[in-house]
Amino acid sequence: MALFTYKVNDEIVLALLQERHAEQLFALIDASRESLERWLPWVKSTHQVDDSATFIKQSLQQFANNDGFQAGIWYKGQLAGIVGLHAIDSFHRSTTIGYWLGKQYEGKGIMTRACRAVVRHCFDTLKLQRVEIHVAVGNKKSKAIPERLGFKYEGKLRNAEFLKDQFVDVLLYSLTKI
Repeated sequence: MALFTYKVNDEIVLALLQERHAEQLFALIDASRESLERWLPWVKSTHQVDDSATFIKQSLQQFANNDGFQAGIWYKGQLAGIVGLHAIDSFHRSTTIGYWLGKQYEGKGIMTRACRAVVRHCFDTLKLQRVEIHVAVGNKKSKAIPERLGFKYEGKLRNAEFLKDQFVDVLLYSLTKI
């Protein structure tokens, strides 16, 4: 049984990954490697199942430290991607959401619904004031998520992320409770 689960709807459930999911997670990353590598620097260093197992252990520790979480997105019972909080700033009551989907799950509205649920959890359960989403310039699919959810565009962070051996600008979106 998972430590944290959040039923989004009849098709989508968010749940903490457990070490037994390492093979599934690695297979999903590997099957979508080309599309994921374009926007996520950690994909380049994910070479084997043990790398996914290490990520799962770290994310469980993050959850145990009450510093956010990384949840598997289960779509119709299959692991489709990850959504989570990078860290929680307790003093300022804020966080940043990160997410990705396997290529075969894109275009089904899964991520929009998953992120909407995470935002609701941030405001209603965690009592946070501010949620941010950072998107690399050019990542149109990822950019659509905060825009669909009513996040406000706050500006561009210059050279804020290192992708594919170069620095890229990042778009900053936020949503506040009030």
